[in-house]
Amino acid sequence: MTTSTAVPPAPPAPPTTPTETSRRPRPESHARGALTMGYVAKLLLVALVDALGVYGIFAGSAHESWGIVGFLAFALLLVNLVYFVPSRRLIPAKYLVPGLLFLLVYQVFVVMYTGYTAFTNWGDGHNSTQSDAVTAILSQNERRVDGSPSYGLSVVEKGTTLGFAVVAPGKTPQVGTAASPLTDVPGATVANGVVTALPGYSVLDFSSIVQRQQEITNLRVPVSANPNDGSIRTTDGSVGYLYRSTYSYDAATGILTGPEGTYRADEKVGNFVDAKGQKIEPGWKVAVGFKNFTDVLTDSSLRGPFVSVLIWTFAFAILSVLLSFGLGLFLAITLNHPRVRGQRLYRSLLILPYAMPAFLSAVVWAGMFNQTFGFINTVLLRGASVPWLNDPWLAKGAVLLVNLWLGFPYMFLVCTGALQSIPADAIEAAKIDGASGPRIFRSITLPLLLVSTAPLLISSFAFNFNNFNIIYLLTQGGPRDLTAGVNVGSTDILISFVYKLAFQGVNRQYGLACAISILIFLIVASISAATFRRTRALEELN
Repeated sequence: MTTSTAVPPAPPAPPTTPTETSRRPRPESHARGALTMGYVAKLLLVALVDALGVYGIFAGSAHESWGIVGFLAFALLLVNLVYFVPSRRLIPAKYLVPGLLFLLVYQVFVVMYTGYTAFTNWGDGHNSTQSDAVTAILSQNERRVDGSPSYGLSVVEKGTTLGFAVVAPGKTPQVGTAASPLTDVPGATVANGVVTALPGYSVLDFSSIVQRQQEITNLRVPVSANPNDGSIRTTDGSVGYLYRSTYSYDAATGILTGPEGTYRADEKVGNFVDAKGQKIEPGWKVAVGFKNFTDVLTDSSLRGPFVSVLIWTFAFAILSVLLSFGLGLFLAITLNHPRVRGQRLYRSLLILPYAMPAFLSAVVWAGMFNQTFGFINTVLLRGASVPWLNDPWLAKGAVLLVNLWLGFPYMFLVCTGALQSIPADAIEAAKIDGASGPRIFRSITLPLLLVSTAPLLISSFAFNFNNFNIIYLLTQGGPRDLTAGVNVGSTDILISFVYKLAFQGVNRQYGLACAISILIFLIVASISAATFRRTRALEELN
């Protein structure tokens, strides 16, 4: 008799937990698709970066800017290494490298280049090399050579560059541009003594010459690599004449000879200088050491304007902080009183100037201060003609008023938050001890308030010390001080003064502007460091 053994049923599978579900591998096709899409996106982005970098390398090589070429090559190598080498150690670098490269370009390079420029004479008349200065001096003093033969001339163009094709009697046709001297060009077609066709160039017709007449008459094509040989110029686009400079240059001795005498190259100032110390312009870019810094305090034409601008800058920054903080604190204390109704409405209205774009507010205020058509004179003062922006002292008052309008809402918000964080127990204990309201404010409220707001006051001072926008948009630094030897106005602060030195006026002085920029940094950094020490002492005291 056969006995059958019953097999017990298998126990049910335990329920799947969310953790186990998340650990299950994704379908292979989905993972492969996501990986492919991500890799293609990364490949396209890096390819775009590589293309821009290679273009920059070629452009930098053409201008012999080897520092830029080296940095771009390093950056491209680093980017491709980080994003294509499969290593877990390089994962953090994928997030750090872009920010690091932007930091080097927009912060470190700018600071270092500003420091370098501050020790040079770079500016108008000193923005190139000595050889370029020699060429400029010779070309500026060129005159037509009397009795020299004329040349059959055609105006030619290669790409966007104009040039001259000339035919001298008995010689091979030649072509040249402003950057390259005349050279022989076999294969040119000549008819009636002028070139009518030239391989690689297009010959301009009469209508094209008329349209570009000013550009053509200003063009000079060097005869040879020696600047003393002169150049070819034209007055009508059909006949060329030989011009030579009234100056001559001896490259072996570095002496420039002109009608008034001889000039030697002085590498200390970057100019050709005669025996009496008279300079001839233009010069070239050289290192001048601390000259830009010493000129600020020793040059009579610069010292007075700089000192007056420095004093006004301190006054503007300090008064702006004190006025905006004082008004903001007063309004914050007033609206923080429990008996005041509609606090939310009043606070919303008071922050409207802060919510508006600052540049727009400054432009509107400039229109309101207009002497003839402004709202203040025509409406509020009933047709008065007050020169708000044309009088030195009124312009300073207007600048402070507009800056107060723009700055007090920020201080109001800060002081409101600081007041609400002061313990109510300390105020109540002072009242029980019989302290008056002014005494409570002076001994408890203000010290506790300054602990939290002092860093913000320091940053506000630094901001207003360099508040270029309000000065430029409202007064542009004016009214102009006609007694000063440089372009400066009554409301100019240091940063707007630097802007005018670098980008306005007849003589732009980049080196001097960079030197003053460094002085601004040292002043603000020193004051900020000293004030932060006092702030820490205040925190320890409380």
